[in-house]
Amino acid sequence: MITSKEPSAQSLAKTVGLFWLLTIVTGMFSFVTGGRLIVEGNAALTVANINAHESLYRFSFVANLAATLCYIAVTLFAYVLFKPVNKNVSLLGAFFSLMGCATGVVSGVLFLAPLNVLTGAAGTFTAGQLQAQTLTLSATMMQANDVGLVFFGCHVAIIGYLIRRSIFLPKFLGVLLSVTAICYWTNSLDSFLALPFRNYLLPFVALGGLGGEGTFTAWLLIKGVDTARWNEQAASATPETTLTLKSVAT
Repeated sequence: MITSKEPSAQSLAKTVGLFWLLTIVTGMFSFVTGGRLIVEGNAALTVANINAHESLYRFSFVANLAATLCYIAVTLFAYVLFKPVNKNVSLLGAFFSLMGCATGVVSGVLFLAPLNVLTGAAGTFTAGQLQAQTLTLSATMMQANDVGLVFFGCHVAIIGYLIRRSIFLPKFLGVLLSVTAICYWTNSLDSFLALPFRNYLLPFVALGGLGGEGTFTAWLLIKGVDTARWNEQAASATPETTLTLKSVAT
């Protein structure tokens, strides 16, 4: 039974929207600031950019770490929000998301590693060797990002499925998130297979991400969920999928 002392479905939806928005903002800041310093295939320019903008490079790492922490919060609260629809599927989505976050941590360490190479090994290796190591670490970091994007694609695809199965959110949000997942998977597949379409795909991936995740986030923050219908679906769920908000709050 849901009492007045328990958090409402509406506040839960707003919390998901807030942390998702923070993830988008910090993630975009990290991508725009740090990503532009890494020039794919150009080791000398990449090293020059990192050396010239070290503070910005470090801020980019911090922003990426903040985005990961925010998405862990998204994972928890989204699992609770969609648990009444299907507990097992919602749990599977949370698993994929946490795998993506773990990959993001590895990617973040690889992103920071060139600073250790450039500052700690400056007198040990030649300039060419330092540049080669930096470019290798940066390329590995980007590959780790692509692996993480596969897991995040699975997460948003599952959230999209749960939205379409729910009765408290409009179906079109689920469709948009499914499109987002396809964009993420396509981008990663292009990277893994070394296809020559990456530069052409990036704008579509960005639009797909903003169109799906951005619209969903805005809807949660502005409209939220239909609380009465959320309660109805929670009440009609099987014992395996019934959600007790009080247990989550404690």
